[in-house]
Amino acid sequence: MAFEIDNRKIGEGEQPYCIAEVGINHNGKIENAFKMIDVAKSSGADAVKFQTFRAAEFCSKGHKFTYESQGKIVTESMLDMFQRYEFTREQWFEIKKECDKKSITFISTPQNRTDLDLLLEIGVPAIKIGSDDLTNIPLIRSYAEEKLPLILSSGMSDLSEVYDSINAAGGFDGHSVALLLCTSQYPTPPKDVNLARLHTLKSALPGITIGFSDHTKGPLASSLAVTFGATIIEKHFTLDRNLSGPDHWFSEDPIGLEEWVNSARTAYIMKGSPIVRPTQIEVKNKNEYQRHLVAACDIGSGDIFTDKNITLRRVKNGRGFPPSYLDFILTKQAPKNYKKGDPLEL
Repeated sequence: MAFEIDNRKIGEGEQPYCIAEVGINHNGKIENAFKMIDVAKSSGADAVKFQTFRAAEFCSKGHKFTYESQGKIVTESMLDMFQRYEFTREQWFEIKKECDKKSITFISTPQNRTDLDLLLEIGVPAIKIGSDDLTNIPLIRSYAEEKLPLILSSGMSDLSEVYDSINAAGGFDGHSVALLLCTSQYPTPPKDVNLARLHTLKSALPGITIGFSDHTKGPLASSLAVTFGATIIEKHFTLDRNLSGPDHWFSEDPIGLEEWVNSARTAYIMKGSPIVRPTQIEVKNKNEYQRHLVAACDIGSGDIFTDKNITLRRVKNGRGFPPSYLDFILTKQAPKNYKKGDPLEL
């Protein structure tokens, strides 16, 4: 079912809705967040997305996290890491104000109900739910009560879990819900992308908007997803892949982000129509490029057409009968005189 975010229509027949995912790649610095908003806007993305959280409310003490950063393997407390990337309440208002100033839609993934309450106070046109909370049915039900469009990522889940989440979100009752195919591997290797699942999801979830959360490197996967029917796409980006942090090294840089948007939009145009018929230019070219029946030698009025006196040639302006008429014409009498090379026409 098509719906709108910030007056932008999303669904079949519309250009893909492109979400530039900041995530935590701002490294907890608001000046980086502002720069990334500029990059997202310049890329042509429809929205820029953040993650709003208080680390202590979703990370346990003692939980270690291992990741790649600046070419090295780093292991540290997950709680300590996420605390470095927190913004204050005031900073979130500043970020939203900056998005409004640059005319790009602000979206963020809340980790908890208190985070959503803050986002609602700031003003968000939609709610994004990450793959880590797809099976958090109580949280999804709580978010759905706000009657805003819900965008859910489906990483780490099977079809039955996806169905339960869509049901909890009200997707089968007419609520505006989108589901993004997602593989929670960073980066996702080609063999694990499984874009064919987009067809499975569209078939299994009629009426639900289907999209793609892209964790691969480069623009190809999202562009292919658009041709498979994805109407929302999402991808991480960074100011510099050499910055410290868990997500920078596999994220798109500013040039790559713009290429990603442009490639997806071009893919949508290339997807085109399922109706098999010549384009307007092909109709013209058809007359120039396809061969027609012509006289292989001089033919007098009343002569019998045979495979000896008829041949096929390209002719100016596509004059003459098409090759499909050959069987019909053979053994018929010529209605007039034809010189060698003349198109056969009445």
